[in-house]
Amino acid sequence: MRVSRFYLDTPLNQGEQTLTGDVAHYIARVLRLGPGAPVQIFNGSGQEWPGEVVAAGKREVVVKLQAPVEGMPESPLHTHLGQTMSRGDRMDWAIQKAVELGVNQITPLLTERCEVKLQGERADKRQAHWQQVAVSACEQCGRSVVPVIHPPVALQDWMASLTSDLKLVLHHRTEQDLDQLPHPTSLALLIGPEGGLSADEIQQAEAAGFIAARFGPRVLRTETAPVVALSMAQQRWGDF
Repeated sequence: MRVSRFYLDTPLNQGEQTLTGDVAHYIARVLRLGPGAPVQIFNGSGQEWPGEVVAAGKREVVVKLQAPVEGMPESPLHTHLGQTMSRGDRMDWAIQKAVELGVNQITPLLTERCEVKLQGERADKRQAHWQQVAVSACEQCGRSVVPVIHPPVALQDWMASLTSDLKLVLHHRTEQDLDQLPHPTSLALLIGPEGGLSADEIQQAEAAGFIAARFGPRVLRTETAPVVALSMAQQRWGDF
């Protein structure tokens, strides 16, 4: 039997815990879980609290939590994805899949050919939305630590902030062999927009220590590229 997992942004302790808001509504009204139903609660600390529903009302749900257990181990490869923002649900999809593939940090990027412009309150709302996409992905895939979704920044500012062992910019017009690269413990991946990074941006990335790398012979969409790159990175240097 599959046990439903729920994230709570609050300290957790053994014993009864009262849930309200969206998570209570989802448990009681969407999943229709009643007394005795098993649940698993986590708060991003790396631990998990097994428990069961004690009461499910219209506005709150009471669960009884057992002693915490260690959650799913994180990949030994720490990955920071710099993803150029895209329109519609493509950005949501890229974030969701990146979380499933073990990414630790995601920074939405503004690049020359980026079609999305976010500022002020609108940017804050999108960041909060993307963080919730990451939470939902963790609930689904079993991760106990929630990746951080940073505020959108300009490409140059993101590159200047990195301290990763290995930095890769996806570029289909290179012959760089990944097998010749050193084994990193931390990796930064730069993904361009639908129209690709400009020649100047690729040169700036290389000047900032990025290595241009190709992940297969075909040109990938902006939301497909992080899935392929993270999968290959986890297979070579992570926990796949």
